[in-house]
Amino acid sequence: MENHQFISGEEAVNLINSGDRVFVHGSAATPLFLLNLLLKRAGEISDVEIVSISMFGEVDWKQPGVTDSFYLNSLFVSSNIREWANSSRGRYVPIFLSEIPLLFENGYLPLDVAIVQVSPPDQHGYCSLGTSVDAAWSAVRTAKKVIAQVNPKMPRTLGDSPIHSSKFSAMVWHETELPSVDYGSKINETIQKIGENVAGLIEDGSTLQAGIGAIPDAVLNCLKNHKDLGIHTEMFSDGVIPLIASGVVNNEKKKILRGKTVTSFVAGTQKVYDFVHDNPSMSFMNVSLVNDSGTIRQNPRVVAINSALEVDLTGQICSDSIGTYQYSGIGGQMDFMRGAALSAGGKPIIAIPSVTNKGISRITPFLKEGAGVVTTRGHAHYIVTEYGVVNLYGKNLEQRSKLLIGIAHPDHREALEKAHFERFQ
Repeated sequence: MENHQFISGEEAVNLINSGDRVFVHGSAATPLFLLNLLLKRAGEISDVEIVSISMFGEVDWKQPGVTDSFYLNSLFVSSNIREWANSSRGRYVPIFLSEIPLLFENGYLPLDVAIVQVSPPDQHGYCSLGTSVDAAWSAVRTAKKVIAQVNPKMPRTLGDSPIHSSKFSAMVWHETELPSVDYGSKINETIQKIGENVAGLIEDGSTLQAGIGAIPDAVLNCLKNHKDLGIHTEMFSDGVIPLIASGVVNNEKKKILRGKTVTSFVAGTQKVYDFVHDNPSMSFMNVSLVNDSGTIRQNPRVVAINSALEVDLTGQICSDSIGTYQYSGIGGQMDFMRGAALSAGGKPIIAIPSVTNKGISRITPFLKEGAGVVTTRGHAHYIVTEYGVVNLYGKNLEQRSKLLIGIAHPDHREALEKAHFERFQ
């Protein structure tokens, strides 16, 4: 490490000036140490715009003065900053994940600074963007300054991940554990049944996009007897590891980066971070490539597994808001729903529990007022709950309504049938 000049975190964040737009690396790579030091400068600097996708960990944005000095322009709303993004000093930008790099590259959101968390430089001077290449790949190439939080516990990932240390305006050494999320522990009886229903749609030789959360891991648990599966996904978690280890996933039927597991980021437990470290079978690619529907469609039998907050009886899918309250974001759902639909033998799937934790039906006559339609009814194909599977493709509005009522929770079917009658009779 003696060939590389490290400075203190305080010195590094002092490179950020009033009026700057600052990209913050996301998910398991969130550089919390530097981010929270920056937020401590509240009052010293002003009109600083934070741009991020999904951040993990404790972001100290509730300190006095932070929301006076800093404005959050969020490209995806994660739970730790949800309240900030829904306040008068935060907003959400609706954008496909695949197109976020274009915001930086084409001058819609030009970046003054990018703060990233990376692995230590290797013998050639290359660090790695680690667990999250996604849009950080473009951010480090377009920002005027790049500040690196160098963490020896960040895995060294391969693909588009390497970045030479000469790109950094400042490097700060900070050893810390990566945030750990155990999605598998959230699998209950309902989610397990959904997983079984989705797995029944997956053929041997399919290419999988399994997004974030318990449902994708439940699906993966049900694929142990499948063959020749491939992975081309925006992200994966621990659930993929046993399938790769057992040879169920071998990536041999894919057309894009055959033989490689392709992703743009990972999030999970330490097990997945250890698994991707220096693993030549993993290709971490920038998200404008991974999530491009034209790229996705070239793979055979793409199965895109995504979730939603509510689905109306015509197949409109809300995945990002509860009414006008911004809950998450568009993310990569439409990138993969469309890519799967265009793939030969592909299957775009929305998998949801039939009711919320409070027992409210997720299949509804109408979306809540102000709700965002992430996947239009023209893009909706398979909808899966614990009560079954329906395919809305090619069905008229009345047929869709009948199909969806059939997989709604039994407690809500009578009310849905009444709404169906009022609309269609």
